[in-house]
Amino acid sequence: MVPYLLALFGLVVSASANPIIYDGRAPYNYTGDDLNNSVDPYLSVVKGSTENATYYTTLLGNSLNPTLLWNNYLMPWLPTEQPMTISIDNTSIFVPGGGSPQNGFRRTELIAQKDNNHTALNGVADVGTTVFHVSIRADDMLCLNMSHEYQIVWIEPNDGSHVFEIQLGSPFTIPTGPLPVADAHYLKVRNHALDLLFETPFTSDDWHNFAVQVDWTNLTLGVFYSTNEQPLEAVTGVEDNSSTPAGSAGQGDYHFGVLKLPLADPSEPASEQSNVVYYGIQEGDKEALTYSGVFIESIEGGVSAGWGKTVSPIA
Repeated sequence: MVPYLLALFGLVVSASANPIIYDGRAPYNYTGDDLNNSVDPYLSVVKGSTENATYYTTLLGNSLNPTLLWNNYLMPWLPTEQPMTISIDNTSIFVPGGGSPQNGFRRTELIAQKDNNHTALNGVADVGTTVFHVSIRADDMLCLNMSHEYQIVWIEPNDGSHVFEIQLGSPFTIPTGPLPVADAHYLKVRNHALDLLFETPFTSDDWHNFAVQVDWTNLTLGVFYSTNEQPLEAVTGVEDNSSTPAGSAGQGDYHFGVLKLPLADPSEPASEQSNVVYYGIQEGDKEALTYSGVFIESIEGGVSAGWGKTVSPIA
């Protein structure tokens, strides 16, 4: 019996449809000390400068089941990763190395890292055609303020733009219009030019599973989506992303977390109102999202859809 169970456990651990370039699904032996010290698979420095990473990011252990998609179908009751909750509050002011405090933002993010080098990962993950997976869940005890814009998943080249991004809330505008906007409670996937590719209601108590297919050669995107245990399905066709810089200039780090933009402050000069990094209105409330199922794969055998199944790349 024991050898049989161990064999099944081996199947659970190794179950993946395609070659995994980066695996950000936190194993159960990943600890808070690991997180505070930016031990792979995360670089945890994007946070408030006065607190440790574990003040903002909580590893949930067995207290919440992760997305079910990546459990092996033979043992679906045995998760192989722990989800994590990523939060912000009024201390979440990031101070980049050699830079000034980003007083306009409230932000906590984890950056994909492999072999203690997030930059080296870009040269492997940001070539050919690769797929970026993530699952997102609302934290109903620490709700977002949907009058603000939130950037929650993206790839960021050195120029600060985003190859793609997943958003929530109301887009930042000057002057601030009626808030929240009609689709504030929708998850939105946008391309580099910020064109809307797909949106869906951000329902509570559900895992929202995404996979974004990035063709780094032809500069296109495609989006897969599902909820909870349902396998991923394509929800867009091949979408233009040609405003992304070609080659290494368009490669960047894979971020996930909570980046809250300010509201424009009408009492500030126009030049400051548009400078969202350093100026604007923030309430300082504690807010959070929960993450699971973060990984990057090649499309060598198709796109992983969950439960050991693959679907064809978007073409």
